[in-house]
Amino acid sequence: MDKIREYLIQNRDLFGSELFINSIVNTSKYDNYPVLNLNEFKESICGCKECPLGQSRTEFVFGGGDPNANLLLVGEAPGEQEDLKGEPFIGRAGKLLDKILLAIGLNRNKNVFITNVVKCRPPNNRDPLPSEVEKCEPYLNKQISLINPILIVALGRVAAKTLLKLEMPLKDLRDKIHDYSGIPLRVTYHPAALLRNPMLKKAAWEDFQWIQKYINNKS
Repeated sequence: MDKIREYLIQNRDLFGSELFINSIVNTSKYDNYPVLNLNEFKESICGCKECPLGQSRTEFVFGGGDPNANLLLVGEAPGEQEDLKGEPFIGRAGKLLDKILLAIGLNRNKNVFITNVVKCRPPNNRDPLPSEVEKCEPYLNKQISLINPILIVALGRVAAKTLLKLEMPLKDLRDKIHDYSGIPLRVTYHPAALLRNPMLKKAAWEDFQWIQKYINNKS
């Protein structure tokens, strides 16, 4: 309450006694919202109904992990298990991701934060629509600004093309350092793709070995 009071006083000093409500409660724009940490931000957006996915979801999947993580992993959208429990990457693909992280000396609760571009499950696990991404991407940007990771890793083609705004095959986006909001971004295969095609595991393992070295060198 003290922070809210301070914000309102600052607003009055800058703009006078008239209060513009939309500048405070607009759930699409949070650049000036008085949020101090990830948990507060989660509480402020978990009831979002900005797009139709908000009407069909079971749970809002904000993401989870270390709020001070050096590594931010970004998938495309929650799946069935994630939608039921409100946690990211907890199905078969999530279990494989946990094993990969453990192999490079990390885990989802220490120095790693995992989230998705879209926070609600699309029906039948279809790809998120551009209109849904448009409503949800500002939430991801705010998460990035609060976490301030050393490296962002896009998991899979959909996450990569959404973040980079590039229509290219995933294989052409790998092995390069891209930029997202001033933070280095790397692209690798989604764990679900590794389950479907084990032949991709070697390339994904090379990606995560690079990630391990990069994080260790920059920490």
